[in-house]
Amino acid sequence: MRQNPNHRLSGQTCIVTGANSGIGKEVAMAMGRDCANVVVNYVTDPVGAEEVAHQIETNDNIAKAIALKADVSREDQVQEMFRVAKQHFGTVDILVNNAGLQRDAPFHEMTLEQWQLVLDVNLTGQFLCSREAVREFLSRGKVDYSCAMGKIICMSSVHQVIPWAGHVNYAASKGGVELLMKSMAQELGPKGIRINSVAPGAIQTPINRDAWETPEALNDLMKLIPYNRIGQPADIGAVTVWLATDESDYIHGATIFVDGGMTLYPGFTTNG
Repeated sequence: MRQNPNHRLSGQTCIVTGANSGIGKEVAMAMGRDCANVVVNYVTDPVGAEEVAHQIETNDNIAKAIALKADVSREDQVQEMFRVAKQHFGTVDILVNNAGLQRDAPFHEMTLEQWQLVLDVNLTGQFLCSREAVREFLSRGKVDYSCAMGKIICMSSVHQVIPWAGHVNYAASKGGVELLMKSMAQELGPKGIRINSVAPGAIQTPINRDAWETPEALNDLMKLIPYNRIGQPADIGAVTVWLATDESDYIHGATIFVDGGMTLYPGFTTNG
């Protein structure tokens, strides 16, 4: 049964990057359920992105959605995405910096290309999209349907604090996201722009299929999660939407870990 939509984001427009599958898809769907208009960004799989946009409009006759292709690591493509979004919906009120990828390798075997691609998408992409969002917020000014002038939610990871051998490019990018978010929040809070992060733990998505696809792999994963279940994209969608609403208006410059307790370091439950 479809959830009855809330109206907490009615009249607002949200860009969700990397929204054609996984966490981004669920965030986009959740924004639509709360009656936000949604820009479903993608760089591959246009059919998947169009389907997400179609589902948003089908599930709720208030929210509207469009799919827009843009590589978030490319300045010109990010600027064009914002231009089309503003042309279509009038303005942008919410940005969810979700797009990200992995290119894993042992440290001594990691190529510069693998390092650079992950940093370009996961960190530079968040900078470029956030900069365009802030420019729009400042040029448009305060609105009467939101306490904040604009809202940015950065998708981070538990690996902004937990080292991850074999994934140094990914962990470095997410560590960078933490201080990118905090520095933006410090600078832009006085202007009425609210910025936070969501840090997922192990979420059941295609990007980490090897970690949960077999009973043996899932059992090993549970050793890292005190709450004893793998996360679902809907867990991230619910928190991300809440951070975009006025219900969380006094939360600023914070990272909310959605990880079933992974950052509690469960390996120390028996004195290490």
